[in-house]
Amino acid sequence: MGRLADDLFAFENSYATELEGFYVPWQGDVAPEPKIVQFNRDLALELRLDPEQLASPAGAAFFAGSEAPDGASPLAQVYAGHQFGGFSPRLGDGRALLIGELIDRHGARRDLQLKGSGRTPFSRGGDGKAVLGPVLREYLMGEAMHALGIPTSRALAAVTTGQEVMREGPQPGAVLARVAASHLRVGTFEFFAARGETDKVRQLADYAIERHYPELAAADDRYLGLLRGVSSRQAALVAQWLSVGFVHGVMNTDNMTISGETLDYGPCAFIDEYDPMAVFSSIDHQGRYAYGNQPAIAQWNLARLAETLLPLFDAEDDDEAVRLATGEIEAFPAIYEAFWLGMMRRKLGLSRGEDGDLDLVNDLHDVMAQHSVDFTLLFRGLADRLRGEGRATQALLDAPAALDPWLARWMTRLERDPRDREASADAMDRVNPVYVPRNHKVEEALQAASDTSDLEPFERLLGALERPFERRADLEEYEGGAPEDFGPYKTYCGT
Repeated sequence: MGRLADDLFAFENSYATELEGFYVPWQGDVAPEPKIVQFNRDLALELRLDPEQLASPAGAAFFAGSEAPDGASPLAQVYAGHQFGGFSPRLGDGRALLIGELIDRHGARRDLQLKGSGRTPFSRGGDGKAVLGPVLREYLMGEAMHALGIPTSRALAAVTTGQEVMREGPQPGAVLARVAASHLRVGTFEFFAARGETDKVRQLADYAIERHYPELAAADDRYLGLLRGVSSRQAALVAQWLSVGFVHGVMNTDNMTISGETLDYGPCAFIDEYDPMAVFSSIDHQGRYAYGNQPAIAQWNLARLAETLLPLFDAEDDDEAVRLATGEIEAFPAIYEAFWLGMMRRKLGLSRGEDGDLDLVNDLHDVMAQHSVDFTLLFRGLADRLRGEGRATQALLDAPAALDPWLARWMTRLERDPRDREASADAMDRVNPVYVPRNHKVEEALQAASDTSDLEPFERLLGALERPFERRADLEEYEGGAPEDFGPYKTYCGT
């Protein structure tokens, strides 16, 4: 099998060296027959790694967690979290290991984590394993979100381990090599705050500021600034989610990052028909994390972060600290709305704002909700409408004439925009995707990979999603929603 070169990774391990007591050193299980099934060559180059070495059998052993290369410091992070509103005081990496940090070619620090590499002290009775279907789902979703321009963790590789893992039946075991700006979560702060360890909360906040918000380092109110910075990034992130019809599915506080990246693609999905109450997660029985609830849940999660930071605020007393935190949390809806409205203006070809734009956007969403409209196809079709290409947008509605009054208002609004219609249509095509991970195509690809080791459907779908704004003649099958016999879609917490 051979070994990876000693100088392949230039690991830095700031989490391990600066945050002792925030993790447990650990080693992944030995995989009997590791095999790479997907490898992200472009990401490897971005991380200043040698793709040829990583794509080798020795690379497969590394990605499976069997061998830690020189300079690595494998560890399982500890954190807590509110899960569906209930607090779990001790969660942690139950099947993941942070291997180390890499400085990419842009000078950014990135975590490299292995997910599914075996039990850890935080496994809570689980087997610490992952299986191929969910691993490939996270690979696919992360790359799709990256191509859409949405901050996200990404997959460097997906490997099978040569072991069968029992879920509802035996399934091929797999490990995901995941890259993220960091794996700091709201839940990381909650763990130490719940234990009354204010010094560790401060230590963690200082680390987060140094890593993600260095402009705050010398600020007198840097901890309030940290809350404000995380709030702003999460507002922007959730606005981007909604702009493409994405439902995260499990917005627990242990899945909300301090960096502002999308993390964890378990029960996630993209909507076909617009429905603000769309829920796909099999365990979200009350619709807590429905498509349209995501902004409010982000605000709720941020309130939990604010509670952990209260003792750090530069305030004369507890009441003043609460007042400062409350002000930041109450500002969130307006910050979110500004990001979301900006996204919607771009999706509608508007290059500058007017006072009536919010009503225009909301009224379009009302029409979509009332008439079972395919979210992705409608926005893409509006640009075609500007080019005079028929009434394709109205045909998406079960009552085609229902869109006509809104279209007339939109056209009138565009007449006041400084761009001509062709320029507006071109600009719309740059933000309205042709291809998103349609649920029926995702399931088709994952089932083929898991059941028959056929990766061709997965790789073809991945190829479409890597260039989501560019319509290609040979990819028509990826443009439309699910066929009628696909039925209600459910997703599960797999990875």
